[in-house]
Amino acid sequence: MAITEPKDIPDLSGKIAAVTGATGGLGLEAARMLAGAGAHVILIGRNPDKTAEATRAIAETRPRGKLAFEQIDLGDLASVAAGAARISALYERLDILINNAGVMAPRQRQTTADGFELQFGTNHLAHFALTGRLLPLLLKAQAPRVVSVASIAARFGQINFADLQHERSYSPMRVYGQSKLSNLLFMHELGRRSEQFGWNITSVAAHPGLARTNLVANGPGEGGVAGVFGMLLNPLFSHSAADGALPLVVAATEPGARNGDYWGPKDFMGMKGKPAPSKEPRAASDMAVAGRLWEESERLTNAVYPVG
Repeated sequence: MAITEPKDIPDLSGKIAAVTGATGGLGLEAARMLAGAGAHVILIGRNPDKTAEATRAIAETRPRGKLAFEQIDLGDLASVAAGAARISALYERLDILINNAGVMAPRQRQTTADGFELQFGTNHLAHFALTGRLLPLLLKAQAPRVVSVASIAARFGQINFADLQHERSYSPMRVYGQSKLSNLLFMHELGRRSEQFGWNITSVAAHPGLARTNLVANGPGEGGVAGVFGMLLNPLFSHSAADGALPLVVAATEPGARNGDYWGPKDFMGMKGKPAPSKEPRAASDMAVAGRLWEESERLTNAVYPVG
């Protein structure tokens, strides 16, 4: 059955789901939908006060599922490792992981606590490390699913192995596009390894189109291609955070999903509309690049996935 509205989400009673960036925007709306369908949802965020507000907001809707909070700063790999360890100590398995949190196009180059360029470090490397450290929990689930949240900006992304951290030159939207393309490459390589090693993980992806969240407002501001994104965020070209989050939830719950499936809004060149299968950029299917990026990500994060 195709999921086009929250009411179509299958019963998730007994499922355990984790959502990064769940304090607002897409993450909050995705967590709300999952909890409403009966899942026990772990809201992952770095700000306890914002997470408390998000938890209260979801609780006011009287969801069937329970809510929990885990403080993780995705800009700090030590925090990622510590948070994953706490989750692993509290739960016997993890059925759904939505890697949603992101940073979009800050005007000036910034770095994470580990010295990585902020967008690449947060949007890709942190989620690579988090997924790897939660892999034992995922493997204990009957049908685990990992959702990588990409963007239509991945269409103009390019992996620059000679300057992954963009120390030589920095263009906000070009670097954002690289990080979002990395999400898709990670999705494909995780799926390939899952099939090769029998992990039984279904690795899929989704993008929200142009959703009205604070991601753009807090990121690119005005000027250049980044400014165009801000200009497009009006009802004519964009849709609400809830509508933008629905493709993420479809990716997490659609029965019969297969490795490599990708969802997004179906109208206005993928900017808004009901969830539907989405066409990914050609660069996302380059498995040689995906494999090389995986190896480089292991080296940078020290999050080594098992072989087997």
